[in-house]
Amino acid sequence: MYALIDCNNFYVSCERIFNPTLSNQAVVVLSNNDGCVISRSEEAKQLGIPMGAPFFQYKSLFQKNNVKIFSSNYALYADISERVMNILNKYTPDIEVYSIDESFLKFNGYDDFFNIEKIAHQIKQEILKGVGVPTCVGLAPTKALAKIANRIAKKFPKQLNGIYSIDSEEKRIKALKWIAIEDVWGIGRRLAARLRFLNINNAYDFTQLSDQYIRKEFSVVELRLKKELLGESVLKLEDIKNKKNIATTRSFEHDENDFEFVKERVVTFASSCAEKLRKQNSNANLISVFIQTNPQKETLQYRRNVVLKLPFASNSSITLAKYAIKGLEQIYKEGFAYKRAGVIVSGITDANQKQLNLFSDEDSRHQELMKTIDGLNRKIGETKIKLGSQDLERTWKMRQEHLSKNYTTNINQLIEIDLNLA
Repeated sequence: MYALIDCNNFYVSCERIFNPTLSNQAVVVLSNNDGCVISRSEEAKQLGIPMGAPFFQYKSLFQKNNVKIFSSNYALYADISERVMNILNKYTPDIEVYSIDESFLKFNGYDDFFNIEKIAHQIKQEILKGVGVPTCVGLAPTKALAKIANRIAKKFPKQLNGIYSIDSEEKRIKALKWIAIEDVWGIGRRLAARLRFLNINNAYDFTQLSDQYIRKEFSVVELRLKKELLGESVLKLEDIKNKKNIATTRSFEHDENDFEFVKERVVTFASSCAEKLRKQNSNANLISVFIQTNPQKETLQYRRNVVLKLPFASNSSITLAKYAIKGLEQIYKEGFAYKRAGVIVSGITDANQKQLNLFSDEDSRHQELMKTIDGLNRKIGETKIKLGSQDLERTWKMRQEHLSKNYTTNINQLIEIDLNLA
């Protein structure tokens, strides 16, 4: 039996832990640079605020309805997520952390000795009591069905108390007929539109397609999904894997037509990617650089990107910065004011399995230097030690005008209790 544990409106729930006055109020959390809505309380959903709503378009609605607004506090959310996952690890060793707010658990052999639904209630209560985050649990014999069960639990929280189990053939068929095809896990927007055209409107309709037809018209991925929906477990739990691509992209505060400014930013982005590579003990073989003018302005637009193959796999800030500059020089065009730039590294491999190059290789001193820089930055503050080609005074900071405190990750921002009022 699989269980999908999903935290309800996770970012909003994290904010409510430390501010109980937010309970039963409309609350939204915004994306990077306070761009758009990425998490909503149930009260905000009832106001008709959609996911992805641009902040500037809905600002008047927020003010009119006294919607509480928060900037994304990723440090806080990551810490709360880790606390939730630590609790889940107590119940079974078979766990797949699917995202920051949801995980698959596999209860292999538990059915003969334990009541799985009772365990689900214990998990919900322990997370709520120990962390303060409400959750929903979907139980089913496959991961795809567990996703559907979780969706049903969320849709009818009062009737089901946040838990739903697809534990019979009758429940399975009823659930498949209930869920729209576009809401099925693994069915994207384009595939859903194609299936709708074929009069496949729900998950049950999809399971009625023959295996031969699915193989011919779609792929083995859709065939596996069909088997999962029929109750045959073919998608196993996955281990946490290193990222296949690492990106650092930013919008500038103002449109910039100074090459030196853009170059400094690109070097900083490349250094950030290198640091992320070192954290997961990986090297990159490819580096991509892009620049873009402001699409919000009615002027001649320019956007270019270039991909460079590194002569050797590397996670050195020095090496990646060097080739990022080479890429920028190839695509930079005078006469344009740029609003955004970014660096993406790919072709990622394990740093312990580096292929040596007979004719050219990285200076062996880079690795020791990078270890020293990373160590110093951990001790004295993030990005205190930089490359000479970076601006020592400039730090990129997201627009976060509604940022809450880092209650659990910064000792200077812990909640203070006035014992005199107790």
